[in-house]
Amino acid sequence: MRITISGLPGSGTTSLTYHLAEIHRMDVISAGEVFRQMAKERGHTLAEFGAFCEEDPSVDKLIDERQRDIVLSNPHIIAEARLSGWMIPEADLKIWLKASLECRVKRILARDQFADFDAAMKATEEREASEALRYKKYYNIDICSLTPYQMVLDTEMWTVEQLGNIVSSAINAIKNP
Repeated sequence: MRITISGLPGSGTTSLTYHLAEIHRMDVISAGEVFRQMAKERGHTLAEFGAFCEEDPSVDKLIDERQRDIVLSNPHIIAEARLSGWMIPEADLKIWLKASLECRVKRILARDQFADFDAAMKATEEREASEALRYKKYYNIDICSLTPYQMVLDTEMWTVEQLGNIVSSAINAIKNP
């Protein structure tokens, strides 16, 4: 089974991806982790690297193509990326995670160790604007469109374990129609 998990920064995609991977013994490919590593290797913050990518589409396209190739060569994998639902239409289950901006910024603040909430909010808004611009410019994708997704889950409402149970029910239903 191939699954994609997408959502805006701080929505819980990484947490749910690794939770499900452990439960279902699936491999994982995370475009966000690749992007963060590439920014770090270049000595850039995420915002700086995002601005660089606005001028050079090769980075986004490389990450997206690599992820697609890996997913299509592996029948038992979870692809976690903002655009994975769009880039891997062959996936058996495509999930979008959502949460309010305030909730997501609180998570980002805790995860990325910003100085304060306002700094995390500003960085998150800039990052999302940069990504939305790039996705529209490079792929003509509106990140707000939920068109490719079969499941949309509110991560404010559920714990990662509860979300895992919901998705596991869907996985079981797909495996055993």
